[in-house]
Amino acid sequence: MSLFDATPPGPLDAQRNPPRAGAPLAERMRPHTLDEYSGQEHLLGPGKPLRVQIDRDDPSSMIFWGPPGVGKTTLAKIIAETTHANFVEFSAVLSGIKEIKLVMAAAERAAEMHARTILFVDEIHRFNKAQQDAFLPYVERGTIRLIGATTENPSFEIISALLSRCRVYVLKPLSEERIVALLRRALQDAERGLGASQLTADDEALQLIADYSSGDCRSAFNTLEVAAQLALDSDKHISKSKAAEAVQQRVLVYDKSGEEHYNLISALHKSVRNSDPDAALYWLARMFAAGEDPFYLARRVVRMAVEDIGLAAPEALNLCLSARQTMEFLGSPEGDLALAEAVVYLALAPKSNAVYTAYGAALQDVEQTRQEPVPLHLRNAPTRLMQELDYGKGYRYAHDEEGRVADMDCLPDSLRGRTYYQPTTEGREKQLAQRMEEIRRIRASKRKANS
Repeated sequence: MSLFDATPPGPLDAQRNPPRAGAPLAERMRPHTLDEYSGQEHLLGPGKPLRVQIDRDDPSSMIFWGPPGVGKTTLAKIIAETTHANFVEFSAVLSGIKEIKLVMAAAERAAEMHARTILFVDEIHRFNKAQQDAFLPYVERGTIRLIGATTENPSFEIISALLSRCRVYVLKPLSEERIVALLRRALQDAERGLGASQLTADDEALQLIADYSSGDCRSAFNTLEVAAQLALDSDKHISKSKAAEAVQQRVLVYDKSGEEHYNLISALHKSVRNSDPDAALYWLARMFAAGEDPFYLARRVVRMAVEDIGLAAPEALNLCLSARQTMEFLGSPEGDLALAEAVVYLALAPKSNAVYTAYGAALQDVEQTRQEPVPLHLRNAPTRLMQELDYGKGYRYAHDEEGRVADMDCLPDSLRGRTYYQPTTEGREKQLAQRMEEIRRIRASKRKANS
């Protein structure tokens, strides 16, 4: 009996049907068993966690986290086949609370008949909190076995209550060698692949397709299908030039609001901090090529100048602000070069986080120490009452003092002598360190004379 015999038709697929003849190559070549499945040996090899869970028919729910085209949906279908469970494929893009309730009701009826249901939710990160909450009671009761697939970090996108009830498995991009092997299999498979067309292909052509797929097997199959059509229209041979024509543009794994966005900007920032201009240019180019907002990049570059360069090269801040203005004036892609220049300059500039560290220490004291009043000698006294209360009494005007330094404490008594800013010996900050030492000598000399 089908899981959905008693439910109205909707965006639900109760059982896996073989792909139709006109289906895309990627769908036709989808593996049906673990023996056919390629990749993810860290999860599916002998004794590995997911393989053990499947072999033991462990009914725990799980989340598959990985980039597109690495086999998340395929793996869920194989688990359903292996464990003899009804497989329900559910799209978080197309479905809402109403559809969730229909699925849950049908799954409960199936459970009463001792039938098991695997509910596969593609792009589960697109469900909001209320929609994810709707799964909880059914997952807890074991009415369904939830398998969610996501390209986003589950820690950020899946509610904690649901995440705590699932095992998270991280799927890795497929290697170029593995994708080439899969493309060869598709060319030779006469039943599901392109074997009936008797196509041939250069190794360089398949390597090019694999290289440009960025670990996405689905993308590689789609490109191979285009290249095959080009070959069928000529000599039935897929050359490197035909592959290049089919590729058009490299697949870039990127989401402007997702984890990969933060991974790339982290790589850019840390490359600058580590004085590596080549790596910094590469990560900047990656973000531009993926369509990142140039003004977001400009803001982050300005932050690098403040946080990591600081007073070791104070002109860096002006350079970065000018690059931002250039970007606004020229737009992209012409203005991209201004940010590239700023990034290279920051990477090669002397580094100091002394002000960044000093400001953090000052904030910590503000939060953790008593909020003392401003010392009287530092207060203005615009009224007679204030003068009578000794506001401004004892203030020393630095411009009237020898060396333009007065023997006067400016911190509250409880923080007297506290040092926040400790300049490095890098770049311009070396001169600032020398100036600070000169100020200390002048002040110490005056205190000695006054004592």
